[in-house]
Amino acid sequence: METLVSDAQRFLRALDADNTRDWWLAHKAEYDARLKAPALALLEGLSPALESLAGVPVSGKLFRPNNDVRFAKGKPPYKTHLHMMWQIQDDDAKQAPVFFFGIDLARVTVGAGLMMFEKDMLADWRLFADQDHKRMNGVMDQVEDAGFTLWEPALKRVPPPYPADHPAARLLRMKGCVASGPLPDGPLEKRILAAFSDLQPLNAVLLSIASA
Repeated sequence: METLVSDAQRFLRALDADNTRDWWLAHKAEYDARLKAPALALLEGLSPALESLAGVPVSGKLFRPNNDVRFAKGKPPYKTHLHMMWQIQDDDAKQAPVFFFGIDLARVTVGAGLMMFEKDMLADWRLFADQDHKRMNGVMDQVEDAGFTLWEPALKRVPPPYPADHPAARLLRMKGCVASGPLPDGPLEKRILAAFSDLQPLNAVLLSIASA
């Protein structure tokens, strides 16, 4: 497991230099053995600890290596990153937040949250941001103090009917809420779990809103 990052980056750099179907087919066995198999083992191995952390079941997913090139002329056929996620499973939630882990050509990142709120979730998010802004701002500060970066809000202005100087202006401008950051040094599984523990307050507040 400790070689997953180095093996993945080595493979992805070679793929980046020759992102073709011929190269991929010639090296697919290497991808399966050195990237896919350990990534699936990581997904499965961390799931029990994440279920304990989140207090609900999680479902792991390894994203496929192929790009969808049907509607993107000139897009390379294969992704030069290895991404996986653990999605929270809660039947009472409108949307389920995720934990994610990714390896690309030069970086290793972790994160959590919801990339895009569905209509009902967006309405509830704004309601909570308006009525409970001290708690929600506190959670965001906690996550940022742990070294993670909140993705920039999608909107440039606070949406009506909220005033531009609302105490939760940043939150109200969001149409999704994700925090991410680089993975610190140390044993892979241990540092992923430590990062997810720091990110759990974000997913907890998202899940509470989604379940309201």
